[in-house]
Amino acid sequence: MVVCGGDNVLAHRLTAELRGVYGEQVVLVVPPAGRGEPNRPTGRALTTALIGRITAAVSRTTGNVNGSANGNGGGNGPGNGDGGAADLPRTLEAPELTDDVLVDAGVPQAAALALMHDDDETNIRTALAARRLNPRLRLVIRLYNRKLGQHVEELLDQAAAVAGLATNDASVTVLSDADTAAPALAATAVAGTSKVVHADGLLLRAVERTPPAPGQVAPRGLATLALLSSTANDPAGAEGSDDAGAGAGPLLLPDDDAVAAAPGRGALVLETVSYSGSALPPGFLAGRGVPLRELFSRRLRWSVAGFAAAVVGMAIASIVTTEDTTPLHATYLTLLDLFSINDPATDGPMSRQILQLLAGLVGLLLLPILFAAVLEALGTFRTASSLRRPPRGLSGHVVLLGLGKIGTRVLARLRELDIPVVCVEADPEARGISLARRLRVPTVIGDVTEEGVLEAAKVHRAHALLALTSADTINLEAALYARSVKPDLRVALRLYDDEFATAVYRTLRAAHPGALTRSRSVSALAAPAFAGAMMGRQILGALPVERSVLLFAALDVSLQPQLTGRKVAEVFRPGAWRVVALERSSDQEPGLSSGLEWELDPDYELRPEDRVVLAATRQGLAELLARRPLPAQP
Repeated sequence: MVVCGGDNVLAHRLTAELRGVYGEQVVLVVPPAGRGEPNRPTGRALTTALIGRITAAVSRTTGNVNGSANGNGGGNGPGNGDGGAADLPRTLEAPELTDDVLVDAGVPQAAALALMHDDDETNIRTALAARRLNPRLRLVIRLYNRKLGQHVEELLDQAAAVAGLATNDASVTVLSDADTAAPALAATAVAGTSKVVHADGLLLRAVERTPPAPGQVAPRGLATLALLSSTANDPAGAEGSDDAGAGAGPLLLPDDDAVAAAPGRGALVLETVSYSGSALPPGFLAGRGVPLRELFSRRLRWSVAGFAAAVVGMAIASIVTTEDTTPLHATYLTLLDLFSINDPATDGPMSRQILQLLAGLVGLLLLPILFAAVLEALGTFRTASSLRRPPRGLSGHVVLLGLGKIGTRVLARLRELDIPVVCVEADPEARGISLARRLRVPTVIGDVTEEGVLEAAKVHRAHALLALTSADTINLEAALYARSVKPDLRVALRLYDDEFATAVYRTLRAAHPGALTRSRSVSALAAPAFAGAMMGRQILGALPVERSVLLFAALDVSLQPQLTGRKVAEVFRPGAWRVVALERSSDQEPGLSSGLEWELDPDYELRPEDRVVLAATRQGLAELLARRPLPAQP
């Protein structure tokens, strides 16, 4: 397998997953030294460290790989594994991905190619060249633009179909690390928020339940995916603590006996499954402008209502006092008097003259009302294209630092959940500024390290802080300052270095034991899904469970000898994999359909034409998908 794009940590993380978890032979194409991300190690140095940690974790676990020893910036523990030189992939340095470089990397003979560059154009151009060199190549492409990714996936699949190679070996999978990690990052900032996997119209929702009180029984869902380290006496759990590696971490895919033996522990439960239809068309100005109810102020609306009431009252008075006139004609005369274009009623009765004078007086009020309406409309539409400031009475919101690729996706996810957000971004031209403007999200432009910026975001009244900038020191400084302002603030940090993240987590927890602290890594959340796609199977998504990761995959039973001819209850392997859904139809397309069954019969025998949705740990999925025998586990 070939991985291109070694200038970012996700490519190194993917290489480590393929080599250390799946046991695959990998060629890593990296840029020359000094051309990677600023302040980030590149090439062999970072790959050696990551593979050593994952190899050590695999050798210490039975049935699953605990993320406490193999993360990169997710606070995932030091992981002092020592991968030898034999565990290292072949590294090829190249400034550009030309056809000659792809040939030197072995793309014509490779089984799969992962394109992990940050630039979408580079990935697409390389994918087209690689498909020409090897029509049977399995492609996994990292693209931020989701619409473009769908079109590229269809184009490359059509090219394989024209060549008569429309098989799983020539499949194309387009993934986004931002989309994969955003739900998990958003969930860390909000207590009780469910974790979601959304793919091909299928919506899997897993709820993280707090430990039940003594004497209470926690409600059951479709399946218990994990037992958390949190307990009734320790709601924060052992995540990142000194004893997290001594059995105090989460228990993935437990059986009924393990669940019954741990009544006081929190749990991650698969609760609801639904299918999402097409979204309703947006209303007028929805999502792109100003709601009509905000177009005019309340004072102006009351002024217009009072003016209308005066007109109606004078029209009624004119009808009552004027003889031989119809209501329509009386209203017409009243409007003429208001606009001062009617003849003076010198020969009319006294009542008519009084009404005409009153109408002229009311008509004088019409001009300032119209002028105020025009000014307010212009001012409202002008501010619609600018960023909002945080309202004065705002509280209980989430402060989001950084509107880059990850921050933009997290912002969209939080707004989908109707969670109030205040964004802080130093670059006024950042990627997510346009989304914040379109969603009318309050945004503070300024460096978070400068005094007064977090105060402007109302961090002292916030519910949580999400620090998602690309600099570890900025995220840490913001978290420390926010904690000094509000000690019980919920904090989630995006940190790159794993040992640094572990030290930060332990220190913050010791200093503020009553506050929730989480550290997350985008690459640690996204790499398992990319690795599963490299193995040629449909990975629906990944759910973080503290420092571990659970994967959801759709597999054909005919391709899995461990599943064929066995009952649903028999194929359940605690700590490795579990069947959560079944599709019995034999003539379905490769994608998911509404024929999935979630209330499974434990005695049902799986047939070769069936398809199943599995919840699996990384090591469990590696055993199912491995093309060669994996090393024996202790």
